[in-house]
Amino acid sequence: MAVERFPIEAGHILMFANAIGDPNPAYRDADVARSRGLPGVIAPPTFVQASAHFDPDYILRPKLGEPWFGSGREATGVAPSTGGGGIGSGLHAEQHYEYTRPLREGDVLTATVLPGRTWEKEGRRAGTMKFSEMITEYRDQDGELVVTARSVGVMTSRPVEKEEGQ
Repeated sequence: MAVERFPIEAGHILMFANAIGDPNPAYRDADVARSRGLPGVIAPPTFVQASAHFDPDYILRPKLGEPWFGSGREATGVAPSTGGGGIGSGLHAEQHYEYTRPLREGDVLTATVLPGRTWEKEGRRAGTMKFSEMITEYRDQDGELVVTARSVGVMTSRPVEKEEGQ
């Protein structure tokens, strides 16, 4: 994901906090936030994930005039790409965030994706597991690094085999 402009707006922060069920008043009320030593309304720690809404190439975002695989099992009749044509499956394994400061209402971020480490491990039930790390750096309107997000995904070489009794 590469995002050229991700504005941090109070309404967006409020809706995100509501969606994750976090009642922290620092996400809603600037006076409360300032009484806690913050510069004003701040965003929840996982808020940068919402930057996907500002990425025109985000895989889960439908594109006008193009088939979309949707949600559910091939809900629209279009199968998602496996990326490498393998017969295994993939999943999101880890997510980590490192902040240099809280995200504030009024910030405008850019996001740059960098490759991370890759490694393999032999699994008991799904064959070889290939792990890959993706680093996303979020910088504010002054070019200062404010968040580094590290995501780890894993692809298996074959579908998970069921064990007896499952």
